[in-house]
Amino acid sequence: MQPSPFIGELVGTMVLILLGNGVVANVVLKKTKGESGGWIVITAGWAFAVMFGVFTANAFGSAAAHLNPAVTVGFAVLQNDYSLVSTFIPAQLIGAFLGAVLVWLQYLPHWGATEDGGSKLACFSTGPAIKSTGANFLSEFIATIILIVGIVAIGYAGTSDPEKGGIPSGVAPYLVGMLVWSIGLSLGGTTGYAINPVRDLGPRIAHAILPIPNKGSSDWGYGWIPVVAPIAGAIIGGLILRSFSF
Repeated sequence: MQPSPFIGELVGTMVLILLGNGVVANVVLKKTKGESGGWIVITAGWAFAVMFGVFTANAFGSAAAHLNPAVTVGFAVLQNDYSLVSTFIPAQLIGAFLGAVLVWLQYLPHWGATEDGGSKLACFSTGPAIKSTGANFLSEFIATIILIVGIVAIGYAGTSDPEKGGIPSGVAPYLVGMLVWSIGLSLGGTTGYAINPVRDLGPRIAHAILPIPNKGSSDWGYGWIPVVAPIAGAIIGGLILRSFSF
C-alpha cells in the first residue's frame, strides 16, 4: 500500500480521534488514571491530538492534512476549487469511525465501570452544556469560522514580507494545535467545540453500533448541529477570507 492523500486523511483523522477522544475517556470514565482531570487536560489533549494527526497525515501522503470536512470545505470555497471534497471527506469519516473504535478498545474495562450513559457518549461525540438549538448552532458556527480564519492566518504568517517568507512547514502543525487549544479553552465550554463534522459523526456512529454496556442514547436529535454548523461556519469563513483576497 502506497501513501496517498486518501490514506493520509484517513490515518491522520484516525490518530486525531484516538488521541482526542482518548483524553476525554481518560478524564470522564471511572477508575482510569486520569479520572476527573478536568477541562484543561481535555483541551490540551485535543491540541496534541490535532498536532500529531497533522504530522501523521503528512507522513501517510496528505500534504494538506485537513482531517476535517469543515477545513476541506472552507479551503474549497476560499480557492474556488472543490476537487478534494469527494476524496478527503469519505477518508476523514472512515478515519474518525476507526479512531473511535480504537478508543473503545483502549478503555474496554472502563465502560462497565462507568454507570452514567452521558459520560460514555462524551467519549465519542460532543454535547451542549445547555441545550438550545439556536445558541448551540451559533457556538459551533462561530468557533469554526475562527478555526478556518486561524488556519489560513497561520499559513499566511510572514508571507507579507518577501524577504522573511512563510513559516517553516514543520512548525505549522504545532501552531494549528495551539489554535485548537485556544478555541477549546475560550469557546468550547458551550458545546464541546466539535468544529469538525466527522469528529462528531464518525464516533457517534461508533457509539450507536458498539456493544457498550448501558450506553444509553446516541442523541441523534442533537447530532445534526455539530455536522451542519461547522460546514456553515467553514463556508462563511472561506467567503470572508476570499473577500480579502487571501
